[in-house]
Amino acid sequence: MPNSSSPQPKTKQINIIKLIILPLGIILLIIFCLAPLLWQFLTSIKVNQDISSLPNIYFPKRYTLDHYINLFTLRPLVHYIFNSTFVSITSTLLCLGIGTPAAYALARLTLRGEKIIIAGIIIITLFPFILIFLGLLELIKIIKLGNNYLSLIISYTAINLPLTLLVMRSFFQQLPPELEDAAKVDGYSTWQMLIQILLPLTVPALVTTGILTFIFAWNEFILALTFISQESLKTLPVAAAQLSGSLGKEIPYGSIAAMTVIGTFPLVLLVMFFQGKIVQGLTSGAVKG
Repeated sequence: MPNSSSPQPKTKQINIIKLIILPLGIILLIIFCLAPLLWQFLTSIKVNQDISSLPNIYFPKRYTLDHYINLFTLRPLVHYIFNSTFVSITSTLLCLGIGTPAAYALARLTLRGEKIIIAGIIIITLFPFILIFLGLLELIKIIKLGNNYLSLIISYTAINLPLTLLVMRSFFQQLPPELEDAAKVDGYSTWQMLIQILLPLTVPALVTTGILTFIFAWNEFILALTFISQESLKTLPVAAAQLSGSLGKEIPYGSIAAMTVIGTFPLVLLVMFFQGKIVQGLTSGAVKG
């Protein structure tokens, strides 16, 4: 006769995993991911004595906003934020505007050497962009785009365009061709069909790709440091890196932490606002893959 009590230990183990281990693991993972940002935030509101004190004061009892105030009063922080925002948004829009029609063509049209084209795009996507740095530098010198927004916009668009092509092509391939056949019967042109019918269905892909492109452009440092030397045109990462040299021999840890928080906060808001679309886009891409 089978023992009716034998499944109970397994059930208890499953309940323990669901009620204790799984939530605890999620909490530890969140703490691990957010700890650097929390440390930067706490440093940005500490007084200088607490920042340099030994042993470290992790949770200060004295708070100040002087580090944030100094950034806006002693440095052209508004210009840095505008420069990063303008360059990032423009390059993102160009990537989506150029990459989306091209991705649709790769997904639906029968092209000669299509496999070679796709293989080339994949290779370019995996190729470290730092290795083309010298080539980009010489190109910027030749066309005389130093200290110009276009030097960064063109570079970021070229670097991120292959990723845009791959992601959008994958989503266009998921759409049933019957939609396009019905649209053609109704008299839609190719552009009307793409803009009015297909693009609304690929919003998750557009959002996901756009955010990835925006984050890269917002955080990029090497090209912005090299192509831009005019103070009023510098982006936020470059300004943050050069902040340590502005106050003599003293390293302004509080100001650096404050600028880090200011530079990270827009990205956090962006991801939180489009969280649902990002998850939907990544899930659809994973199903396709």
